[in-house]
Formats: sequence, structure tokens, C-alpha cells
Amino acid sequence: MSEFGLVATSLQIPPKINISVENKIVTVSGPNGSLSRSFTYARGVDITKQDSTILISTLYPRKKERALLNTIKSHIQNLINGAEANYIYKMKIVYAHFPINVNIKEKKVSIENFLGERSPRFAKIQGEKTKVKADADDVTIESPYIEDVGQTAANIRLVTKIKRKDPRVFQDGIYTYYKGHGTKELWKLKF
Repeated sequence: MSEFGLVATSLQIPPKINISVENKIVTVSGPNGSLSRSFTYARGVDITKQDSTILISTLYPRKKERALLNTIKSHIQNLINGAEANYIYKMKIVYAHFPINVNIKEKKVSIENFLGERSPRFAKIQGEKTKVKADADDVTIESPYIEDVGQTAANIRLVTKIKRKDPRVFQDGIYTYYKGHGTKELWKLKF
């Protein structure tokens, strides 16, 4: 929508979801709990709630402000999805010779016996609401915030990255093979 320099985009609020906007802080509550995110960094962008829609607008935008409108819209959509159900990532533990042990200690994932190493490797669990479970050869990560799930999976993957060896031969590590939202499958590796 563009009229006299005003550029705006809108987002429909689904039923069972309540959204409040105060000083560019968006709070979304739904069946999975209450989530909030601050957009105070977005100068020149207005976020308002009108009936059952969220309106994100700016006046006389440059290229960066136009891109920021859609970025904020995506972040709010992710908050809505997270308030409906958790995001789930599943990772497979792969090893050839030395069995890898994965334990969860406080806000860290401890990876022991990786390539026969004596000292464990640690990966940080991102976010307060993130839950990590390790059983047999799977690691499951759940959170209502998609950024926290993705960053935790990336931290685990980076800790088990093998350097200075041929990756075709040494394929040990922990790899993401499933991404989902609630019971809906978003992405799955076929193997």
C-alpha cells in the first residue's frame, strides 16, 4: 500500500492469538504461552494494531526501510507461530569408531568422547525457554522462538565440526535432519 510516500504492509491475526503493541514492543500470547520482542531499533517504522490486523508502516522509505518492513513482518509471524506451537529441530549423532556421549548440563550441551578426545566439548543452549533432550542417537531441540532453536542447533553443529581432516572420511558429528513446527514438518532430510 503506497499513498503520498507512505509504505505499509499488514499481517492478519489468527483466532486464539492476542497481540498487544506498546512502544514498538510486540507481545503475542496464545495456547503455547506469551512471547515478546522489541523493535525499538527500527527508527521511522510504526507498528500499530487495527482490529484483527497488525499494520507496519513507514514514510518515504529508502531501500533499507522497505526491507525492514518485511523483516519485522516475518519476525511477528514467527512470534505468532511460536505462540501456537513449539519449533522442533532433531539432530542425529553420527560416529564411526568412538561412540559420542551427549549430556545436558545446566544451559550447556556436553559432547564427550568425540573422536576419542578426553576433554568434553560444550555448546551453549540459547534462550530461556529452549529445551534440549538427548536420547540414544538423537538430540531434540524445542522452543517457541525459532531463532533460539536454530542458534542452539548451529552451536552444537559448530562444536562438532572437524578441522584439518578429510570430511569425506571423517564424517563424525551431530547433524540436523528434521525441522518442524508443532506436528507440521517443515523440512526433513531423506536418508
